[in-house]
Amino acid sequence: MIDLHLHTTASDGLCTPEYLVERVRQVGITTLGVADHDTMDAVPAVAAAAARYGLTVVPAIEVTSVHEGKDVHVLGYFLEAGAPMLAALIGGQRAARVERAYEIGRRLARAGVPIDVQALLSAPESRGTTSIARPMLARALVTAGHVTSVAEAFDRFLGENGPAFVPHHGPSPSDAIAAIRAAGGIASLAHPGTLGRDDLIPGLREAGLAAIEAYHSAHDPETTKRYLSVAREYNLAVSGGSDFHGDGARRSEYFGVVSLPPDEFDRLSARAERARAKKS
Repeated sequence: MIDLHLHTTASDGLCTPEYLVERVRQVGITTLGVADHDTMDAVPAVAAAAARYGLTVVPAIEVTSVHEGKDVHVLGYFLEAGAPMLAALIGGQRAARVERAYEIGRRLARAGVPIDVQALLSAPESRGTTSIARPMLARALVTAGHVTSVAEAFDRFLGENGPAFVPHHGPSPSDAIAAIRAAGGIASLAHPGTLGRDDLIPGLREAGLAAIEAYHSAHDPETTKRYLSVAREYNLAVSGGSDFHGDGARRSEYFGVVSLPPDEFDRLSARAERARAKKS
């Protein structure tokens, strides 16, 4: 089984890299891609843990780009660690996420539901986290007793219509694709069915987009079929995964269920090999 969309505590996942590998083994995944938001910090630890069991790890990331004020998530696969252009983009994203977290904290305080963002960033269990995201703030609201669940935190405060919503400021999708390509990787448009902007795909393909994520836990069979057709229409490869953030998190029931078929993974890998050959 192949799952190229997994998250760890390096961003907004609930599993440490080592525990994620244990969970992966339990459900029968043999090839995995840890695509944390705007960081690759967990990749070395995941690779080390996976190597003990003969599992294959695809170095990956999920970059939060912005188009017309909306998040557009771009997945990068088969990446070279420490590539300068991608490292610079990640550094900028990291600083922007911290600034955003503080602004969300200020708005939560004005709404009468304060949390200590500084303590969240410096707590021992969070110290390894380099890419703070709204789910972490949502869990802090639960811990503080302001809400009873992460879902309620988003519904009342952190969602787009909530009083503490702060939009992302980040690179354009084209800039994200360029950084991924400069790092020797290939870019895939994440969960296009939830994005609802198929009109962007032709332009992103011209910018170097190599794949789209047809297989995803938020895609029903008809949506998957549609994006497989879109991929063929634009000569794009296909990626896929569960988008697992941890047991009990949203759509966790699809972990070990949604996966990328081996033939599609072979095509994705071949696309990456051709891209590396051109780069060299």
